[in-house]
Amino acid sequence: MTFKLSDQHTAKHILKKIRELNLNLRIMHVCGTHQDTLVKHGLDTLLQECNVEMRQGPGCPVCVTPPREFEEAKILAKEGCVIAVYGDVIRVPVEGGSLADLKAEGYDIRIVYGAEDAVKIAKKTHKPVVFMAIGFETTAPSTASVLLNEPPENFYVLSCHRYVPPALDALLGMGELKIDGLIDPGHVSAIIGLKPYEYLSERYHLPQVVSGFEPLDMLVAVLMIALQIKKGEARVENEYKRVVKYEGNIKALKILNEVFQPSDAVWRGLGLIKDSGMKIRGVFEDHDARQVFEDRLKVLDSIEFKEPFGCRCSEVIRGLLYPQECVLFGKVCTPTRPIGPCMVSVEGSCNIEYKYGRLNVKLSSNRS
Repeated sequence: MTFKLSDQHTAKHILKKIRELNLNLRIMHVCGTHQDTLVKHGLDTLLQECNVEMRQGPGCPVCVTPPREFEEAKILAKEGCVIAVYGDVIRVPVEGGSLADLKAEGYDIRIVYGAEDAVKIAKKTHKPVVFMAIGFETTAPSTASVLLNEPPENFYVLSCHRYVPPALDALLGMGELKIDGLIDPGHVSAIIGLKPYEYLSERYHLPQVVSGFEPLDMLVAVLMIALQIKKGEARVENEYKRVVKYEGNIKALKILNEVFQPSDAVWRGLGLIKDSGMKIRGVFEDHDARQVFEDRLKVLDSIEFKEPFGCRCSEVIRGLLYPQECVLFGKVCTPTRPIGPCMVSVEGSCNIEYKYGRLNVKLSSNRS
């Protein structure tokens, strides 16, 4: 008999084990792909029957990118730059319109699959090409690799890359939501390994498990957290051993550290977080869009950026709110006419809930 990571019999056995522990838990995960798995397979509702409440934290890179960084890209587009972005980035609404709206006005904004595609564009034009580099530690090495390989002089990176562990520290430090355990992101952990999470378990006495993305991965991760809590433990465990190593991806980390250095960065919903942003090191400043076009971007320093009226993405990002609790969800705010980024990105909670038709599902909290 072939073992499957979505085997229903095994899933029922794991759920039974969780139920037998007789705990009342709230677990947060930090990954859009995890959320997709939970909702697609109805795991969150099954876990609720075991008194386990699942919440998605700041695991959507597009969602946590603040309005200012989209405005930077818009300014550069109006200055005559080619702006290269991921497909879901182009539709994120900000005050005055999205990058898609600018494209409709005739500005040169192109959808790419990564930094390499943006380099190809730069090689075919004399115009400045700016890659809006959004993503966590997962995608940042590919951006770094491009900068290490002598890109064209007219190629620039607008670094919107961010480190995940400092954001988790900031979120837990807020104390807005009682969390009993964290499921750490598999893709990010494949790069950074387990060690960067360990101080969180020590500081907050919080069990953590790095999980894969299949249904059984998620259920096993929940069981592992529950067992830690039952034993009074708080450490980082690795459920995703087939991909994630304790030390992470040494080569990718080397590339990452050669090109980027930690800097303070603003996250949507979380505010300014120390050492959470990836700033391009000085040796590569000729390709750093913020350095090269600094004078043109200064105008943003005096602007106070606001969230779209009525949008509650900031609360969804912090795990304080289910999408269905927002009055705009599925009515005013839909994937075709999004009000906030959580409805745009395929990793956003609102987009995922809408995609699977859960417009009116009742999700109850096990906690006050």
